[in-house]
Amino acid sequence: MKYTYCYITLLIMSMNVVAQKNIVELKKDKDHPVVQVFIHQKHFTDFFFPDTLAKPVLYPIYASNGMAVTRGFPLQPRVGDATDHPHHIGLWLNYENVNGLDFWNNSFAIPAEKKSLYGNIQFKSITNIKSGSKGELTYVADWVNQQKEILLNEETEFVFSEKNNCRIIDRTTILTAQTLVKFTDAKDGLLGLRVAHELQIPVKETKKYTDDKGIVTTIIATKDSIANGNYINSNGIEGDSVWSTKSPWCMMYGKMGKDTVSIVIIDHPKNIGYPTNWHARGYGLFAANPLGEKIFTNGKAERNLTLQKHESVTFKYRIVIVADKKRLDKSTIELLQKEFYR
Repeated sequence: MKYTYCYITLLIMSMNVVAQKNIVELKKDKDHPVVQVFIHQKHFTDFFFPDTLAKPVLYPIYASNGMAVTRGFPLQPRVGDATDHPHHIGLWLNYENVNGLDFWNNSFAIPAEKKSLYGNIQFKSITNIKSGSKGELTYVADWVNQQKEILLNEETEFVFSEKNNCRIIDRTTILTAQTLVKFTDAKDGLLGLRVAHELQIPVKETKKYTDDKGIVTTIIATKDSIANGNYINSNGIEGDSVWSTKSPWCMMYGKMGKDTVSIVIIDHPKNIGYPTNWHARGYGLFAANPLGEKIFTNGKAERNLTLQKHESVTFKYRIVIVADKKRLDKSTIELLQKEFYR
């Protein structure tokens, strides 16, 4: 009887160890360009890298309560989705002006006669994939022009984890120039996230935005009560006023179902331009842009980053997604920030 009891105890302990080791599980689809990420056997996100997109993305992204915090359009439109900016898909990293090419705004919606003005990020391969107490995924890609000439090599590592109900994505991207590369100061960059309709700040009036290539994007006024989101940054600035401010972190939050969902993006002090400028729009674009100074300071400052051939630059960001009864508090964010900075 003693031995039976000991055996059962050891078996349970062993199962617990295995369960602890596999908090985060990554599953690569053999037939489709996707890696699914699960936390405690619940869907967290997909790394999605089809040739039909102009860049690899994390899409969709789910909070722990199962709510998708990313907009469905254009890949899986949901009722009430805005249909502006078709290039805003999930979570991504690219930039508006790299040697004169626009990587940020490229999508299926760009007419053929204007495609030469845009660049693509071509996925090459996954170099590491690991499940465990944390999940790891590393991939390599090339930033190319329409002639397939390589401007930059990209190596990106994602680390997926969970801590006290906080789902966490740590992204480290290393960009290495394959020729002389200049990131010219521009508005649209660098780390971008397009959120679900619920998390938008209600848009009171229809607005039109015209980019430097003459393409007009219309943001239609919110006509329903679904959108209820808000921004707040580390300095206590809220709402649409967050746009263009500098701060080490910024949070977007709002009611989704019975919970309040909070999304925090944390900048890293080793990043160029720290603390970053927030290109955070009420209509649902949540972006950190350390390379855009001119537009955010009304011309008082400017930042242009030049990389010589084989020179590299690294960008590190932490994204935190929480579903709870109330928004994530500042003290918890600061603990997550401190941990990220170690």
